[in-house]
Amino acid sequence: MAVTRFAPSPTGYLHIGGARTALFNWLLARKSGGKFILRIEDTDTKRNTPTATEQVKKDLSWLGINWDEGPGIGGENEPYLQSQRRGIYDKYMAKLLAEKKAYYCFETAEELNALRKQAEIAKRNFTYPRPEIFPNDSDVKKAEAAGKPAVIRFAMPFEEIIVSDVIRGEVRFAAGEMGDFVIQKSDSFPTYHFACVVDDELMGVTHIIRGQEHLNNTPCHQALQDSLGFSRPIYAHMSVTISQTGGKLSKRERPKALRNAIKAKAEIDIEKLAKAAGITTDEINEFIAGKTIPDMPAIDAMAEFLGVVLPEINVIDFFRNGYLPETMVNFMALLGWNPGGDKEIMPLEELLDCFDISRFSKSNSLFDRDKLISFNTEYIRTISKEKLLAHFKSYLCEIDSVANKANDVLLAKILEICEGARTLADIERKCRFLFLQNDKIEYDPKAVKKILLKNDGLAILQIIAGKIEAMQEISAEKIENMLRNMAEEKQLGLGKIAQPLRVAICGNTISPPIFESVNMLGKENTLARIDITLRTFEGKAHG
Repeated sequence: MAVTRFAPSPTGYLHIGGARTALFNWLLARKSGGKFILRIEDTDTKRNTPTATEQVKKDLSWLGINWDEGPGIGGENEPYLQSQRRGIYDKYMAKLLAEKKAYYCFETAEELNALRKQAEIAKRNFTYPRPEIFPNDSDVKKAEAAGKPAVIRFAMPFEEIIVSDVIRGEVRFAAGEMGDFVIQKSDSFPTYHFACVVDDELMGVTHIIRGQEHLNNTPCHQALQDSLGFSRPIYAHMSVTISQTGGKLSKRERPKALRNAIKAKAEIDIEKLAKAAGITTDEINEFIAGKTIPDMPAIDAMAEFLGVVLPEINVIDFFRNGYLPETMVNFMALLGWNPGGDKEIMPLEELLDCFDISRFSKSNSLFDRDKLISFNTEYIRTISKEKLLAHFKSYLCEIDSVANKANDVLLAKILEICEGARTLADIERKCRFLFLQNDKIEYDPKAVKKILLKNDGLAILQIIAGKIEAMQEISAEKIENMLRNMAEEKQLGLGKIAQPLRVAICGNTISPPIFESVNMLGKENTLARIDITLRTFEGKAHG
């Protein structure tokens, strides 16, 4: 029985790499009949963002990754926010200090930089120079009185450390390769290294699946575990996921893309941009200079204000762009893990049934967005109608769509006639016209020029209006028969007849099947939109 955990830092929204980590830890816990814990590692108070913790919980819930212990549900090991566990850490910190396994030091940032510079000049790796005699309480008080920072470092044992990893086998770290590292910061909060080791022990964590970037942290963690008399969990360090641009898929890609877009623009009104983002102009300038990253809602607001499309990196990005949670879980599970065989479309039940921790790959995985789209198209096609409708309603609510208030019968009909859609966003864009006021249709200039103002488009539309007006009631079948008969009479392709109608009712050339579209819009609204279109573009047509 495995006890696993997912322990994100709330310094930003849950990105796809973090979600993958959570998924694999959840799969292992469920497969073994064990327990999955959610823990928030929020000791870095300067970098925490106010919305991140709640968004992490929402994103995990959307993916179906439910936790057995953690924020919101409690458990025998609460609290689950590290900022609320200071008293627990202080006890173990005092133990290390008393046993001379940790010590205080007081260097300023400038003094540490000078030491690093000396190491660089000497062409050697920097390791902190451990004092022969550790500072005592009196030294700490003197340093604090002088306004110097007091941090605690762990005295790393001078011995080879072997990390036994499920994926990579034995990884050896030579004696002295890891220097003494900080375990308590000058604000008296423990560092990630110390807090996670204490919490993993007290929460009974048996297995830790995490990214390869944490591998170099593991010898430090093992040394702490040994010094505190703790047990060692089983480690599995997953391979890196590479984006299609070649670099590591990172949560910093969105802020970086926005920063580059801002720099590339010739003129930007910083005050208006700050107002749109809900932050100060100073914060904007610090962001542009690369010194800080605002909370993600501010990033999204700036992108919207500037008309910049940011890459999908965070789980919420994929939700807002119309992907299904089933798609994301299936796709993430195949990043660095192989279920065996050639099958790729695998619902969660199948993934759980075949999950084996030994089937992780050492090779990097590619975040193939074309494959992701293919997966999503397949899930939209095959998922139950009830689930698809529920997902569509959640999506419409999240993006505050004009279709959000539509009844289930109409939404179900929309989903039915949009067969083959790649994303829920595609469906919403195609059907948005149904829920707009007739005079709020925005016309695509290219569609108007190509469809309405050429080849008698407006004249054809005038004839269609007369034929619809003559119908006592309309249906998809009646509209289809009318349009096909008209095309035959005029010896034109159906598109030449249907496209002017499509542009009139939705403003562009993209909609569900035109017959169904007119039927759902209704006779009165269809005629009103044709009339508005004819009056708007009257006298502008050319051959």
